[in-house]
Amino acid sequence: MKKSNRRIENSEMYQAILSLQNEEECRNFLEDLCSITEIMAMEQRFEVAKLLNEGAIYNTIMEKTGASSAIISRVNRSLQYGAGGYGTVFDRLKAKKDAGEDQE
Repeated sequence: MKKSNRRIENSEMYQAILSLQNEEECRNFLEDLCSITEIMAMEQRFEVAKLLNEGAIYNTIMEKTGASSAIISRVNRSLQYGAGGYGTVFDRLKAKKDAGEDQE
């Protein structure tokens, strides 16, 4: 029997994240939940994903973020074959930015 790599999900934690109302609340929650190293790693991965999504090449991403080629490759796999979370976030951030530009 093949062992599942799927972790046990804590639905309440995800609901807690969804209850946050602004950037400050999110930042405070993550600072309580994660170590500084974990937060920095997530911020780096997000920046890598953003740059990959914009079409940047590995060398440029390594220079801008300090990420290793292994991290960039891992993030790229998530962008290409993952659950679609990055795409959802990027689409929503773009829509929010576009809506803000239309109002100005």
